[in-house]
Amino acid sequence: MNSSLERYTERVEQYASRFPRFPRFVDVTMVLALIGCAFFGTQLSLPGDNRPDTGKSLEVLLGLSCFVLLKYRTHTRTVVVVVAGVTIAAIARGYLLTPMLLAPLLAAMYWLAVLCDRRTVRLYALVATVALLTVNLFSDGMRDLSPVLTVVGPVFWMALPLVGGSLTRLRGDYLEAVKSRAEHAERTREEEARLRVTEERMRIARELHDVVAHHLALANAQAGTAAHLSRSNPEQSRKILDDLTGTTSAALRELKATLGLLRQDDRPEGEGLEPAPGLARLPELIDSYRSAGLEVVVHQQGVRRPLTPGVDLTAYRIVQEALTNVAKHAPERATRVGFTYADSRLLITVSNDGPATAGATADSGTSGGFGLRGMRERAQSIGGDLCAGPRPEGGFEVTTALPLQASAAVEGESP
Repeated sequence: MNSSLERYTERVEQYASRFPRFPRFVDVTMVLALIGCAFFGTQLSLPGDNRPDTGKSLEVLLGLSCFVLLKYRTHTRTVVVVVAGVTIAAIARGYLLTPMLLAPLLAAMYWLAVLCDRRTVRLYALVATVALLTVNLFSDGMRDLSPVLTVVGPVFWMALPLVGGSLTRLRGDYLEAVKSRAEHAERTREEEARLRVTEERMRIARELHDVVAHHLALANAQAGTAAHLSRSNPEQSRKILDDLTGTTSAALRELKATLGLLRQDDRPEGEGLEPAPGLARLPELIDSYRSAGLEVVVHQQGVRRPLTPGVDLTAYRIVQEALTNVAKHAPERATRVGFTYADSRLLITVSNDGPATAGATADSGTSGGFGLRGMRERAQSIGGDLCAGPRPEGGFEVTTALPLQASAAVEGESP
């Protein structure tokens, strides 16, 4: 029954949306039907009783009151007052109180329950019902019936449209709430998708910057050193050129692995891609810079702890970028890399001697550099922090503190 009613309601709504004037057609049809009900109600009487002689004026007034229902959307309270007044006047003149005679008033009460607040509905319903019962008890048309029937019938009939209107209003509120939740969920989903796209774009930009900047800076340093030693030490120059080949090959492999993340389709996760680098590859990284003429000293304090993949990758990339900045900007080639394992954090320090150069200061983010900005973003993405700047005694220093165990949410986002 309920499903059939819902299908009928949906069908009516579809017709209403297809034809803009359809609601007005429904209203006019409803008014004509109510006029017919009211006229039929004036013809009814108890056996042995005669219909009251009102000269048809009251019947015409009942018909005209039905046309007032055309304004139920904009003047709901006024419609109830007019229709109730005419109906009560008809009962007071001796017409028999029947559902047919009450049809216009029941329709007005239904729309009152649908369109108005509960306090207004209770007030108007109470006043109309009390007035209707009072007049009905003293009406000539009901004198042969018991007071119980005289009271119960009208109360029951008046309650029906109020219950129906309340259910219709609750259904409308429910559908509106569902629509609002769906729109909110759609907006939230779109905002979350845009945020994820932005975060992924930033992550890929950091990876490409680290791979390209590191290997190009290293290759440039190796090529310059080989050119410098080509006359004085040809053997060392050839060794550096061999290392240069390895540097470019490593650059191509890492670039391929990074770009491969963008081309994953239906392959199993990680198939055909190199694993993300970590501190286990630190000796290889240090050797590549030493071959380019950089003097790197590594020292460690505390007991080495196992790191999660996200922290391990972040630590490696920060050391890599810091050494790249030293190779590009620092006039002094001596560099110190320190690892300090505390209770819950890993402290990494990369420093070099000599005065801080303009290039290194510019890369800190004040003039559009991306190196230190990317390192800081990496550290913050796993709950760490990073400081970089000139040392009081000269040179430049990068210091970062990383948690030994990144949170599960952050770890899940790490490449």
